[in-house]
Formats: sequence, structure tokens, C-alpha cells
Amino acid sequence: MERRLSTILFADVVGYTRLMGEDEAGTLAALNAFRKEVFEPRITGVGGTIIKRMGDGWIARFDNVSSAVSCAIEIQKSLLGHASLKLRVAVHIGDVTFQEDDIYGDGINVAARIEATAKPGQVVISDMVYHSLDSHTAQIFTGGESLQLKNVSRSVAVWRWPAELSIENQISDHIQTPVPAAPLSEKPSIAVLPFDNMSAHPDQDYFSDGISEDIISAISRLPGLTVIARNSSFTYKGRAVMIPEVCRDLGVRYVLEGSVRKAGQRVRITAQLIDGRSGGHVWGERYDRDLEDIFAVQDDVTEKIVHALEVQLAGGAVPAGGKPTSNLEAYDCVLRGRAQYRLFTGVGNAAARSLYEQAAALDPEYAEPYAGLAETYVQDWFSGKEPGLERALDLARQAAARDPNLPLVQEALSMVHLFNRQHAEAIATARRWITLEPSNAEAYATLAGAMHFAGENEDVIALIDKAMRLNPFYPFFYPHYAGMAHMAMGRFDEAVECLKQGVSRSPETLWPHVYLLVCFGYLQDEAKAKTQLAEVRRISPAFSAATLTNLLPYRNHSDIDRVIRGLEQAGL
Repeated sequence: MERRLSTILFADVVGYTRLMGEDEAGTLAALNAFRKEVFEPRITGVGGTIIKRMGDGWIARFDNVSSAVSCAIEIQKSLLGHASLKLRVAVHIGDVTFQEDDIYGDGINVAARIEATAKPGQVVISDMVYHSLDSHTAQIFTGGESLQLKNVSRSVAVWRWPAELSIENQISDHIQTPVPAAPLSEKPSIAVLPFDNMSAHPDQDYFSDGISEDIISAISRLPGLTVIARNSSFTYKGRAVMIPEVCRDLGVRYVLEGSVRKAGQRVRITAQLIDGRSGGHVWGERYDRDLEDIFAVQDDVTEKIVHALEVQLAGGAVPAGGKPTSNLEAYDCVLRGRAQYRLFTGVGNAAARSLYEQAAALDPEYAEPYAGLAETYVQDWFSGKEPGLERALDLARQAAARDPNLPLVQEALSMVHLFNRQHAEAIATARRWITLEPSNAEAYATLAGAMHFAGENEDVIALIDKAMRLNPFYPFFYPHYAGMAHMAMGRFDEAVECLKQGVSRSPETLWPHVYLLVCFGYLQDEAKAKTQLAEVRRISPAFSAATLTNLLPYRNHSDIDRVIRGLEQAGL
């Protein structure tokens, strides 16, 4: 038996019992991925030791207080935007007794009690921890309120990060601001709102969202129809909306809305097409089918939209969507995987990979799991993990061998080719993606990015303009790509305006800040360069020209040299 003063980190999963009751397999997959990919590597990576694992939590010990607190914050940041997995985390310094494989004592008791006061997503630290931190770290914590805790004889002052009212603000980077939308074209235009989940459990959102996404993908293949991007239409998820207002915001004439109710092996899907000018129903239908008929329902909805809007079709027929897999369990894994991947977190990426791997095992000829896996490895590469791009390229090619006409395959191939610095292939596959899905905003933005890095900037602005019209709630990298193209062509004032838009849409993303710094260097604006350099250092203290060279896939040395010269002139 050993007793000593220790820094203790105590963490548990919020609502673990409820999550297991609603979706045991999905919860275990997400939790195991989080444990292996994020939590335990972060703990051990800064010198911590996992001393106890519980079904829904952990106790860890650190020799260094600052390491424990920084680790707790990074763990919480990794879960920002995760749909269901939330943690409470506490750090405390106290006496701990170690006996064989167990641990107990006043330090553990207090850590557990203050952890219970945390909101989902918060880190709570005791007063002793707070006063052991350097001023830079301590200043991000708020509070200092004194609590009387159960079975603790003295009151304990606690400090919190983030403050209660700012927790939701931590994921503001994922929420985009709409821009006024102009009419897209003379072609019929439509937005597909996320179908409402009418199932008994809210965890079935992934299924109703997946149905909506597949319908968007199907009608995006029609050259005679303009379709608003998922990113924009899904901003209305869970909101009571007026259809004419949605049409004005998105610049479309029609809206498709509906609902999904899944119960066992039966599914009910309702869909209705509404005219945004009159508010009248153009078409509506209810489908009560076996789950195995889900793809036929999607094809039928596409065909009914085409006929209702008199869409002009190449060849005079609606292209059949087909049945991508006969294994409904594999399809379910893919829908879950999409939802996890789109969280763009380490935990979500790991959970998505696990689900895509399950889908591929269930149906080895199903193309989408391989394309999805390729994208998870690209995301890993950005995080410095191996095998990264080599594995991603192999998986993307496996996907293409199974279904070369699947748009997601071309998306994955273009992404992988670009970061492998195979610029001609990246451009060709992005163009192929546009051919397959002429209304997919991401395809135009992907082509724009590939062309910029290839040194072909003349068409980038027009491509981004097209992407923005298709996706009025566009993400930061649309104006960022436009800004990079303006910068490459020496139009620094125009570049600054675009890059500022990128910063406003994702203030904590490094790259718009870096390119703003480049522009201020060329504009010889010392005051703005100094301020911008401080922002770059705040977001990435270790940033250097080597970071730029290693990550950004420029084809021409002259292009990367241009960026580096701008950074040097700005004082980096």
C-alpha cells in the first residue's frame, strides 16, 4: 500500500446508460474508437498514467499539473461537434492511496465530486490546481465558486473551462452564416430539407439524414436540375421553417421535405414537393415498404421530381440509381459512418473508419465503404498519422474498381491524388465528379483547389462562384481558395477580402490566417502583419515555413516560394 500526493484526472461519459439503451453497437464503436485513438494516447503522450478504467470513465494520474489540465482541454476539444459522445472531466490534486490494482482516498473522492458538477463538454479544476497553473493557462478558466460537496468535510472552490454560457460557442466554427442567394439559373432549382426522424428513438437521425443525402445525390446527377448543397439545406435541420423563406434564402423555386419512420424491418417515408412561390404542393406521396425496398423508394422519389418539374433529361430517361448493396446492415453502417465522419473530429474519424470497415466486411463489393475509408485516411494524414495517403490511395482505387460512376469515388480519388501531388489526376477526377453530379457544390470547390495547387488560377474564381451559388451556407475554404488564387495572381487587396471571409467562417482554422499574413507582407502593411502574425502564433505556436512546405501540395516550387517570401516580408 502506497500513499502520495497526486494530480488526478477523472472523466466519465455523459448519459452512458441512456446511450447504451438507445444504440449499444454504435455507442460501443464510438467509445472504443475514442478510447484507442484519442483519450488514452493523449493521456500517455504527456506523461500521464491510466490507473483505473470503468465502463463509462477513467481515472488517470499525472506528475505535472499543467500537463493534466492541457490534456483535459485537448480531450474535450476533440469531441466538439460529436453528436452523442460527451464527457465531464475534472482535475484535482490530493492524497491518493494505491493498493494492488485499486486506488482510493480523499483525492479520488473530491475529483469525483467536482467532476459531477461539470456540464457536458466542460473541464472543472479545483482551487489547488488553479493556483498551480501559469497565468496564461489559468486565465482561460472562470468561476472560483465555493462548493459544499457530499462526503467532503470542507468546501472546495472550483474553476471551469469553458464557462457554462460559452460551451455551445466552442463549436461555432461548424455553423455557417448564409449569404443572400441569387436565382441560380433558368433551370428548375430545388433544395432537399433534412427529412424528419419520426422513429421512436432520436438516435435514428443518422438514418433519416442518410435518406435525405442519398436523394440529394441522386437528383444532383440530373443536368437539367439545379440542386442546393447538403451543407446549406441541412442548416434547417430541427427548425420550424417557412418554405417561401427557405426558397428566398437559398435562391430556389422548389423544396422537397419529408419524414422517415423506421421500425424493425419496415420503413415509412413521406415526401412532398412544394412550390416556394405559391406555397402549394406540387407532388406528395407516402411509401410503406420493407426496409429492403429503400433504394427503390429513393429512385421513385427522383423520378417523381423529374416528372413534376418537367426536368429536361439527357437521353430522355431518368438515370437509375440502382441498388448499391443488397446488404442492408452494410448500408446502415455506411449511413452511421457518414454521420461520424462529418463531425471532423479525431473520435468521429475513428468511429467512421470502424463502421466503414464493418460495411466492407458485410459486403466486399459495396463501393462506398472503400471511398469513405479513403477519406478517413486522408484526415489521418492531416493529423500526422501513418500510413495516411498510401493507404488512402489504395482504398480509393478499390472503390473505383467496384463502381467508377459513384460520385463519392471521384471525390475520394481527387482528394487523394491532390495530396499525393498528382495534380493532373486530381483535376481529371474532379472534372469527372462534376460530370457525374453537375449540381454538387463540393465538386466545383474541389476542382478549384486542385487547379490552384497546380498553378492554374485563372478559372478558380469562377469555380468558387459557382460553388457558392450552389451552397449559400458555404464553408470557410470556398472564400479561402478564392483568396489563394487572387494572391497567386498578385491581386492582394482582393485576396484579403476573400481570406477575411474565410476567417469569419472559421476563426480557429490556421490557413486563412497564414495567407492573410502573406498578403499583408506583400502589401507592406507592418501593423496588420504584426497583428496577423500574433494570430498565427496563437493558433499554431510551432508554425513555420516547413509546415507549409510539408502539408500544402503545390506543384511548382515558384508558387510555394511566393508564399514563403510573403511570410518572410511579414516578419515570420
